[in-house]
Amino acid sequence: MRVLIAALAVILIVLQLRLWVAEGGLREVWRLEAQVAARTEENRRLAERNAALAAEVEDLRHGLAAAEERARSELGLVLPEESFYQIVPYDTAARFRGGGDSASAEEDVDRAAAAVSSIR
Repeated sequence: MRVLIAALAVILIVLQLRLWVAEGGLREVWRLEAQVAARTEENRRLAERNAALAAEVEDLRHGLAAAEERARSELGLVLPEESFYQIVPYDTAARFRGGGDSASAEEDVDRAAAAVSSIR
């Protein structure tokens, strides 16, 4: 009887080791489930991105308003009858003057007018 109990205990230990540690055991199952969850989330995110891109393509195919908005925002284009105004932060204006504050207001206006005329 003791031999039978010992043999069953050894079999139980071997089966438990295979269940918890061996390849194809529970640890690998949990790792694979985590990978599936990560891939599912990535697929959901990519599907949302694809839907947004498909909607943008559809807008660009059927409407000039979307193309015009994209040209304005990405390329900075303006219509011929429009005026373009660019507001320069103070730090950029100081670098434009060479970093010094000795330039007069008239020189600043002249430089700004030259910059605007070069844009047109």
